[in-house]
Amino acid sequence: MAGLVGLLAGLLVSPVADRVATNAPLHDPLLGRVPRSPRLPLLAVGLALLGGACGLVFGFTLEAAAAVLFCWVLVIITRTDLEHRLIPDAIVLPGAVILLVLRTVDDPSVEWILSALGAGLALFLVVLVYPRGIGMGDVKLSAFLGAGLGLSVVVAMFVGFFLAFVPALVLFVRQGSEARKAAIPLGPFLAAGGVVALFWGDSILDWYRDLGTQ
Repeated sequence: MAGLVGLLAGLLVSPVADRVATNAPLHDPLLGRVPRSPRLPLLAVGLALLGGACGLVFGFTLEAAAAVLFCWVLVIITRTDLEHRLIPDAIVLPGAVILLVLRTVDDPSVEWILSALGAGLALFLVVLVYPRGIGMGDVKLSAFLGAGLGLSVVVAMFVGFFLAFVPALVLFVRQGSEARKAAIPLGPFLAAGGVVALFWGDSILDWYRDLGTQ
C-alpha cells in the first residue's frame, strides 16, 4: 500500500515539480504559472517510480518522507542541470535543511550534519583544484546528498563520479584534447549515485567493511 501511495503522490506532484524545475533556473517564483513543459511526462515517471520505491522500501514512516523528498529533489535537479547546467540554490539549499531536520528527528545523530558538511567540503576542495570541471552548484548538491544519506554519501559520490567518468572517457577517445572544452553536467550523475546509495548504500558499506576484515 505504501508503494502505491508513493507512486500516486509522485504523479500528483509532477505538475508542481514541473513548475519548480522551469522557474528555479530563471529565478522566478517557484510556483509561478508557466506553460507545461514537454518534459513533464519524463518528470512524472521519475517522481512516481522513485516515490513508489520509497514507499515499498520504507513504508509509512518519517524515513520514507525524507527518502521521497530526497528523490524528488534529485529528479528536479537532474532536469535543471541537463537543461541549464544549473543546480538552483532555491531548490537544493531548502531541501538540505528540511532533510537535516527530518533525518535528525527520525534518527537523532550528528551523522547527518557532519556528512553534509564533509561531502560539501570534499567537493569544494576539488573546485579549488579544478574550478573548470566542477561548479559550486555541485558542491551544494553534495552537501544535500550528505544530509539525506549520512555516511552512505561516500557511496553516492563514488558511484556518481564513476558514472560521470564513462561519458568523459568517450568524449576524450572521440575528440582527444578538444574534449576538455566540452561541458558534462555532473549533477545527474551525482543524483544517480544518490539514488543508488539511498537504497543500497548501507549494504555496500557493510560489504566493503566485511571485505576489509577478510
